Amino acid sequence: MAILRKFKAWRPKDGLEKDVASYPYDVLSSKEAKALAQDNPYSFLHVVKPEIDLPEGIDFYSQPVYDKAKENFNKFIQEGILIQEEDPRLYIYRQTMKGREQYGIVGCMSVQDYDSDVIKKHEHTRPAKEQDRIKHVDITNANAGPIFLTYKAREPINRLVAETIKNTPVYDFTASDGIGHTVWIIKDDTIAERIITEFGETDFLYVADGHHRSASAAKVANMRKETNPGHTGEEEYNFFLAVLFPDEQLQILDYNRVLKHLNNHTEEELFQALEDIFSIEKMGAEPYKPKKKGEISMYLDHTWYRLTIKPEIAYINQRDPVKSLDISVLQGNILGPFFGIDDPRTSDDIDFIGGIRGLEELVRLVDSGKFRVAFAMYPVSIQELMNIADAGKVMPPKSTWFEPKLRSGLLVHTLDD
Repeated sequence: MAILRKFKAWRPKDGLEKDVASYPYDVLSSKEAKALAQDNPYSFLHVVKPEIDLPEGIDFYSQPVYDKAKENFNKFIQEGILIQEEDPRLYIYRQTMKGREQYGIVGCMSVQDYDSDVIKKHEHTRPAKEQDRIKHVDITNANAGPIFLTYKAREPINRLVAETIKNTPVYDFTASDGIGHTVWIIKDDTIAERIITEFGETDFLYVADGHHRSASAAKVANMRKETNPGHTGEEEYNFFLAVLFPDEQLQILDYNRVLKHLNNHTEEELFQALEDIFSIEKMGAEPYKPKKKGEISMYLDHTWYRLTIKPEIAYINQRDPVKSLDISVLQGNILGPFFGIDDPRTSDDIDFIGGIRGLEELVRLVDSGKFRVAFAMYPVSIQELMNIADAGKVMPPKSTWFEPKLRSGLLVHTLDD
């Protein structure tokens, strides 16, 4: 049973929502964030990327950075840029991208559910990134950005959402990147309680995006529990901000790879290694996007190739939800043994390019000489993600790229109210 709880959101003053709403902290580099926010004092990047307001060269993980995040967040509150809801509420958050819509329920989830795997994960977290988010949450006393959760669609929830969106939204704007963002406050307590009841009958939720944010929220809660002799489990720090989307509405984009060199091998040796695993077809100079599971595209020397996993390889791996992923086949048979990329998380010889940037970005990087070869993947499905989480396993790193990204600053949860 999943616990969903209302909360008293801090949200932008009416009219400032478009200025405040920002990309998540981990989507932009500090340089990109600084450029976006330099003429916008209301941008929530000043809270989630506070180093942009400090001298260049500062250690992003040093204490002054977290102190600046707290200072900026408090300033937003003191100056009325953010206002707080008078009563605990649930919200609906619609995102619109190229005509496709997805509707999420915004509320707070239980750390207890996270710790007990009612909320399932599919990625390992990195200690350094986790520690960074722990400090940010603890020092600002807030979940500045929501965790992106998904669940197996439930028709009663769909109907309750449909009923609510007949009302006038509190925010409705299109960001500079063309993504639409619309927020409704669920003011009908009967509808809110019915939604809470429906999630109470949901066996599992799944972290789609935000493993480090959810892990850090849980650890901050446990830290505060240990120092609070009167702990009851109902304190606000026991809950973290999340948006819950039904699986049927979500889209995962490809997450592609670029390699800096051939690891002292020749092109001929690369094709020999590939031929053991794939059927290879030369496609020409025009970018070729994989059309189905089992296909991978390769870009090398101004030429695209279609790599199709051989049936016997696919058959061997089909019973394992992780090994059956296209990226697992590529990693286990080519990126590891041929390119020497044993741990993609730590190697400096590989980079990862989200599908939102298009295949043209792969062409640009390889043609620039910065990288030698690129591999374009067919997107992982939501069902594959859930199967892996249900099996208690983890996906290879950088396997999923969700679009559109949730905006930070539209709805913020503080840990004491």
